[in-house]
Amino acid sequence: MMSRLKEHYKKEIVPALVKQFGYKNIMAVPRLVKMTINMGLGDAIQNAKVLDVAADEIGAISGQRPVVTRAKKSIAAFKVRQGMPIGAAATLRGERMYEFFDRLVSVALPRVRDFRGIPTRSFDGRGNFTIGLKDQLIFPEIDFGKADKARGMNITIVTTARTDQEAKELLSQMGMPFMK
Repeated sequence: MMSRLKEHYKKEIVPALVKQFGYKNIMAVPRLVKMTINMGLGDAIQNAKVLDVAADEIGAISGQRPVVTRAKKSIAAFKVRQGMPIGAAATLRGERMYEFFDRLVSVALPRVRDFRGIPTRSFDGRGNFTIGLKDQLIFPEIDFGKADKARGMNITIVTTARTDQEAKELLSQMGMPFMK
């Protein structure tokens, strides 16, 4: 079964983007490639249990088990040694990615307090977009009572768009609430 958002993409968004940007080939139309949910945990240096809690939270949000990220270099000022576990990340592709994006824009982002839209300055110049969230509790999958503290996370959306303008149009057509 195809997700609601993927169906909407194929039926409405692709023709709209072809009309707007004048693509000759349907394969040139930008599409989502993957989404990465990343949570860096500085507290994991002192307390290893924090990593398990964060990994469980990312697992609940994304629907798949995250991989534990490790330090690439030793940094003495932060008491970090090479190879120490310092975060958790999950990469979503295919149907799971579309389901997660749908939940992000229709359920999670509207739950952000004083939400006025997502700033558009987070594009990287190659059509990829990163959102920084200050709190994991905006996702309904996280139980408010079990969360010990608010942890931030980054969500990176990778598209096949060549320019930021194409990527912005793709994401806004898919329901991303950008600032006016």
